[in-house]
Amino acid sequence: MKTDLFDFDLPESAIALRPAEPREAARLLLVRPEAAAPFTDRTIADLPDLLQPGDALVFNDTKVIPAQLEGVRQREGAPNARIGATLHMRLDGSRWNAFVRGARKLRAGDRVRFGHENTACLAGALDATVDQKAQNGEVTLAFDLSGAALDEALHAGGRIPLPPYISGKRAVDEQDRSDYQTIYAREDGAVAAPTAGLHFTPELMARLEAAGIERHFVTLHVGAGTFLPVKADETSEHVMHSERGTLTAQTADALNAVRERGGRIVAVGTTSLRLLESAASEDGRLAAWSGATDIFITPGYRFRVIDALMTNFHLPRSTLFMLVSAFSGLDRMQAAYHHAIESGYRFYSYGDSSLLFRNDDP
Repeated sequence: MKTDLFDFDLPESAIALRPAEPREAARLLLVRPEAAAPFTDRTIADLPDLLQPGDALVFNDTKVIPAQLEGVRQREGAPNARIGATLHMRLDGSRWNAFVRGARKLRAGDRVRFGHENTACLAGALDATVDQKAQNGEVTLAFDLSGAALDEALHAGGRIPLPPYISGKRAVDEQDRSDYQTIYAREDGAVAAPTAGLHFTPELMARLEAAGIERHFVTLHVGAGTFLPVKADETSEHVMHSERGTLTAQTADALNAVRERGGRIVAVGTTSLRLLESAASEDGRLAAWSGATDIFITPGYRFRVIDALMTNFHLPRSTLFMLVSAFSGLDRMQAAYHHAIESGYRFYSYGDSSLLFRNDDP
């Protein structure tokens, strides 16, 4: 499909720079699959009333790490050069793939010093070797530290990697360390938040439980590739970046049981959806799963597991707008986004959200 089909005009004023306060005060656009059904403007706090007892919400419990680093390349016989790195996928205990600002200054074997003004012999400095370099500015960094020691150093010297549509408009601050993290985050490894989950509070969770709505957790470590625009003219030419995730046997069995008794599976965020769709068999049966997924969902995809999707509003020409168009129909989502823009909804990571019900004939 032509990527132009997924383009739309979004005013700069629609981009949220801070989350709603309190979180469940954010707006929620209800989108049913029938073309004649009106769009309904609600709030996140209404969610328990929009679902049914026996439904199951599936959350992504990945935890955002301070994965944005500033460093200095050190090469014998050459002047030092500053670079910026955003880690996006952990390969093992000490190696990460990273998108690098200033990658042209690097070559395999170079040493890079990150952290604490990048000066020598100071506690807190974090050193790495350029292991590999790809043509697209992606670099594999092999850190001198490994495992928990590396994680500790990243938390000490790294910054939360806010999306460029926020960080380009204001400085990242300490408030973002809590704002850009779900209340149930527990598995370190993401460099972008599963943003639909940012709206949930302990009070909302308690109300959902009282309404008989189950909650289950999966893990998908969201990578910085989620921010990359689709530059190809055709969707078939776009290459998705992989992300690593896990679905436990216990959670798979619980979700299978929900479906068997007629409950609905509601993905909180496109990351939960992508993990479950990657793990599902052709008939929609779930089993324990762990690994990397580069699933790219566009109109024509047949959903196996998910009945409803709670998701924030996405960028024009993005893989995520393509995904929601596959879920609810391209015409329906174009109309929904037009309604959201005209009605003053706030877009992107810190913005408002939507609740979409699957269209089986998009």
